[in-house]
Amino acid sequence: MTKNTNHDLARVVSVHKDSFVVTKGIGEVFAELSGHMLYTASSSLDMPTTGDWVYADFFDDNTHAIIHEVLPRTTFLKRKSAGKIADIQLIAANIDVAFIIQSVDFNFNLRRLERYLVMVNQGGITPIILLSKCDLISSEKLEEIKTNILNIAPQTSVLAFSNVSGENIDTIKNLLLPEQTYCLLGSSGVGKTTLLNSILGSDEFETQSVSKKDSKGRHTTTSRELIQLENGALIIDTPGMRELGNLSIDTGLEETFAEILELARHCKFGNCSHTNEKGCAILSAIEEGELAEQRYKNYIKMKKESAFNDMSYSEKRQKDKAFGALIKTTLESKHKY
Repeated sequence: MTKNTNHDLARVVSVHKDSFVVTKGIGEVFAELSGHMLYTASSSLDMPTTGDWVYADFFDDNTHAIIHEVLPRTTFLKRKSAGKIADIQLIAANIDVAFIIQSVDFNFNLRRLERYLVMVNQGGITPIILLSKCDLISSEKLEEIKTNILNIAPQTSVLAFSNVSGENIDTIKNLLLPEQTYCLLGSSGVGKTTLLNSILGSDEFETQSVSKKDSKGRHTTTSRELIQLENGALIIDTPGMRELGNLSIDTGLEETFAEILELARHCKFGNCSHTNEKGCAILSAIEEGELAEQRYKNYIKMKKESAFNDMSYSEKRQKDKAFGALIKTTLESKHKY
């Protein structure tokens, strides 16, 4: 990482509405963006996010900072912003490993897990799947869940744990290596924050109980914060996500659904639509039980969603650029006269 001699190298610890918290390694400092960054930013992707490396100036005995530049990201987590507007929400950056947490009670959902895997694979991050609340089900049921996961993600590590009994908590701790950055992903109520407290060995972060009626947890974690552990590892707890819409996820889809793309190469016709053609390798695999129909439907659904969101986002960006050009022209004309 090249040092810019004009500024200090810092890392973004957390992001707030109008400010940031950054660190140079010792202490945390509130920061804001330079005027140049605010003026030249063309989208949310240009703004700092938790985990970003930035160049910043520090003032008043390191009590305040100005961010001037975001360094290129090695990996990232992003999704379509919640709601109908097609925009990108950056969740975090420069993450080495993402712990995707699903509870093995009635919250477990294989299709949702596929969406998390697409998000993580798209960002170039290594996924590890953690199954929480393993004390609530039988060992036979747990093995069945593991088998179903490994059928769709054979190269991914899967580990069950319990915040109640403490099973495999130490194993998870041993996965956290110095100078590596990790994040916790999963729906509300799966035990992300409780696991973080178990790793830290304290109740530093607030947790809330899950509704017994619908198994939906409350959004205890409301922001993303980079936390340094005693051994030098860094971990980010993320809020539970009710929506997992995606934008531009070709790589993520290819890695997550690799067997579907491989089957498509063996179709009789190069332009096969995989709907009703004779000689379609995908339809044959579904009919013979080699490919789960729901998995294929989820792949198609995400692919269509991504294409629609990409188109909507492109249209939005064109409108934003046109509006930005109009404002710039108006200001220049005002200055001229």
